[in-house]
Amino acid sequence: MKEKECKTPYDIFRQRINIIIHGVNTPAGRLFDIILLFIILLSVVLVMLESVETLDIVYHRFFIISEWVITIFFSIEYILRIISTRKPLKYIFSFYGIIDLISILPMYLSFFIPSSKILTVVRALRLLRLFRILNLVQFSGQASQLKLAINASKTKIIVFIYFVFIISILLGAVMYVVESPESGFTSIPTSIYWCIVTLTTVGYGDIAPITPLGKVIASFIMILGYGIIAVPTGIVTAELASGSKSRKLLPGACPKCGTSDHRNTAEFCYKCGTTLEN
Repeated sequence: MKEKECKTPYDIFRQRINIIIHGVNTPAGRLFDIILLFIILLSVVLVMLESVETLDIVYHRFFIISEWVITIFFSIEYILRIISTRKPLKYIFSFYGIIDLISILPMYLSFFIPSSKILTVVRALRLLRLFRILNLVQFSGQASQLKLAINASKTKIIVFIYFVFIISILLGAVMYVVESPESGFTSIPTSIYWCIVTLTTVGYGDIAPITPLGKVIASFIMILGYGIIAVPTGIVTAELASGSKSRKLLPGACPKCGTSDHRNTAEFCYKCGTTLEN
């Protein structure tokens, strides 16, 4: 009989860290995710408040200390993630690994690039880390359904956007001919910009038609805009409904996460552990 391999204290430490960081179904893992979620949201709020000059003058020292505390926390977490994973390089160069690294760089770069607005933008990228926290079992099924629906409707959406682009160019050129430079339509690119703003129902109001024919065309574009907004939503919604219907027909599909490629003898979902319906 082979002797059982004894785990070193370092291996036990790595295993415990892995359970805390990646164990979404353990109390420690859930607590870690909640704390991480709170710190990410707090750091983004501090970034926004720091950009307010009146607040920054009064609470500048508090903002700096808070940011350093958050940066140290993220730095320790980044190191622990590297230690706990079996393939450190794979994590370091992964999407979330790069985001984790970016989340700790701003304060260290502030020594070389003091008072740079670029660092503020980089710190705001911490919001992307929320996708890792929200990527739990109960959300993975819905996320995969949405991803499949978007991929299935990708070609239709691209064709639709191309159609909108052509319409914007044609109507923009027409408005350039109909309106005068005095009303703001000084060139075809400017007219196309106005058409896109009107078509998307944004309506900045910096350019407006003054001729009767121009107002008629503008009214047509406004009405057309409401239909254009509804089309991509309808395409994705139809694919979601179609995908949900087809998944219901698959035998052995998990009722919680939607995974369907189970063995015929499987009693539990290999992805989330939910009992499968026979």
